[in-house]
Amino acid sequence: MTKLPRPVLLALLTVYIVWGSTYFAIHVALATFPPFMLMGTRFLVAGSLLFCWQKWRGAPNPSLKEWRDGGIVGLFLLGGGMGLTAVAQQYVSSGLTAVFIACSPMILSLCSGFFGDWPNRREWIGIVIGFCGAILLASGAEFHAQPIGLIALFCAILSWDIGSVLSQKKLKMAPGGMGFASEMLVGGVFLTAVSLLRGEHLLAPVNAVTFSAWAYLVVAGSLLAFTAYMYLLSKVNSGLAGSYAYVNPVIAVGLGVMFAGESLTMREGIAIVIILGSVALLTLSKSNKKSKAS
Repeated sequence: MTKLPRPVLLALLTVYIVWGSTYFAIHVALATFPPFMLMGTRFLVAGSLLFCWQKWRGAPNPSLKEWRDGGIVGLFLLGGGMGLTAVAQQYVSSGLTAVFIACSPMILSLCSGFFGDWPNRREWIGIVIGFCGAILLASGAEFHAQPIGLIALFCAILSWDIGSVLSQKKLKMAPGGMGFASEMLVGGVFLTAVSLLRGEHLLAPVNAVTFSAWAYLVVAGSLLAFTAYMYLLSKVNSGLAGSYAYVNPVIAVGLGVMFAGESLTMREGIAIVIILGSVALLTLSKSNKKSKAS
């Protein structure tokens, strides 16, 4: 049995739990912040905080090449991935969005394969099982969409996965947190510029609830979870790194049961077991022996 190094395990749990809880935080924050403003400001602030923290610790500034490479990844991950998802959510139901996002590990593995890192048989089985579980979990939701929303959502997933693979295989960003900061700063600037060009403005006065949701997205969703995801991309295979797409809806369902008085049906329970089984397969995959704990 392959034993995951503790830093990798902590990064996985961070991405699973935090990103699973941001669905609710985004829903709350959107009562005040329009989509691109919400995404842009959260990454601008998070990137600035991480940059200042790294400078305080004595980290050198990224070189021009590292800014360029970090910026390219940030544009794909945040500009394309987050921005187009924000567009898609205006036209696509949450159930269909969950199914599309569950395609992400497959696309991510295919993109990695084009760079010579094809998943092994166990990984493919885990990816397919997880996708089936995600479809079953989302099957009770309402499915509706407009074509523009489906196109935007597919492009968002493709952009996110291309950015993920580029950060793994092709581009050389600044080491450690400074590289993550450069991605968030460039992505945040791009999303904020789109917000300004679209003429977005606050939908309602900022109150304690919506500010708390925004702050949670900055600290937990961006600083912690996004940094953990980028760390995973550098340490494990793409199938395991992308398994958050299956687990996040499970976390969201669990939070709904615990804190929102929602009920868990037999179908959802079976889907959760299937998804957890797929994650176990991905975790135990022999290719995880490539993991390099730091």
